[in-house]
Amino acid sequence: MNRKELKQLIADNYDVESDCPWNKYPNFEVFRHRGSRKWFALIMDIPKDKLDLSGEGLIDVVNFKCDPILAGVLRQEAGFFPAYHMNKKNWITAVLDGSASDERIEMLLEESYNATKDK
Repeated sequence: MNRKELKQLIADNYDVESDCPWNKYPNFEVFRHRGSRKWFALIMDIPKDKLDLSGEGLIDVVNFKCDPILAGVLRQEAGFFPAYHMNKKNWITAVLDGSASDERIEMLLEESYNATKDK
């Protein structure tokens, strides 16, 4: 899954659009619940070396809120990393280059949305 496909999935299933709260990072897109404004996904382009990936340049990633046990399991799979620039216990980073499975990304999106919605 790539950035465009993920954004379309979010729009289709959750009827929200992103906002870009940081002028310094125009490609960092936050997806929030309509009422509470809590984040459930953050798409960014970050330097590959921030995830210890080889090569130069930027890579698109997404952060999701995630159960700590599930996050530990997923970090053993291709395309998943400790959360970039967020709480590593409760968030996980997936790369959007096709190495993380679409099914896992879809599952994490739903889990993150449900974990952050008002109780």
